[in-house]
Amino acid sequence: MRSHEMEQDPADHDAEDGWEVAHPLGGTTLGGVRMAGFRDRIAVGLDKRVFAQPSVVVVIGLGDTPFTVEDERGAQPLTSFAATLAPGPARVRGERVECIEMRLSPPAAYALLGVAPSDLTRPVISLEDVWGRQERRLREQLAEGATWQERLALVDEFLLRRAARAPAMTFEVAAVWDHIVARRGQVRVAELAESCGWSRKQLWSRFSAQIGLTPKRAAMLVRFDHAARALRAGENAIDVALTCGYVDQAHLHRDVLAFAGCTPRTLAAGPRREGGGF
Repeated sequence: MRSHEMEQDPADHDAEDGWEVAHPLGGTTLGGVRMAGFRDRIAVGLDKRVFAQPSVVVVIGLGDTPFTVEDERGAQPLTSFAATLAPGPARVRGERVECIEMRLSPPAAYALLGVAPSDLTRPVISLEDVWGRQERRLREQLAEGATWQERLALVDEFLLRRAARAPAMTFEVAAVWDHIVARRGQVRVAELAESCGWSRKQLWSRFSAQIGLTPKRAAMLVRFDHAARALRAGENAIDVALTCGYVDQAHLHRDVLAFAGCTPRTLAAGPRREGGGF
């Protein structure tokens, strides 16, 4: 699970949106984990929709003021939380935000969260409900950290300890996920089943239990993610539909509506850089 990420500057100050962003020097120890620290430098506030994406988002708040997380089951105040791959319509609000955000690949999330995505009780869940006393202890340690690099190193060490005793995702399931990602979601379920020597029923059952999505839905999500990135980069919707493997522009429209809750035009008009992550 070791990664080979390029070294990045420890902090970038963006005067335009007021967010301070810090990346771990040398990257993270574990593969499938991306991590950054965020601080609202000028109290612009956080109000963001949580989009479906091919990673589990984990946010650890560093202050005492909780986020307000709204999903289809209502609003809940959460100091730290985890959002599943396809959380549905969800929104996160916060004031004076200071936090560490992680994006975990499904194999990393399966190991590090300690629960299968299919066992999570709601799309956005309190991290304390997942990690228990370990979450509270980690937040206490982070509060004592004097610099972003100290805090990011504490989280990295915490994850490394969890990984040492974590269950591994079934090799075939992890391989199928990697194949979906490598093909950018442009793959057929029959091809996936053949690649691991399982029947389609076996693949559906085992993949869904460990990833939290069916193979078909996972492929749709990965394809949507590439399309969303292209749209927000300013590419034409017709060209995006063609290059991302959609039948036509109407097909792209349906998928964007299903995963983002808006039209491709609205998605493309959103901010190019999301200061507070998510």
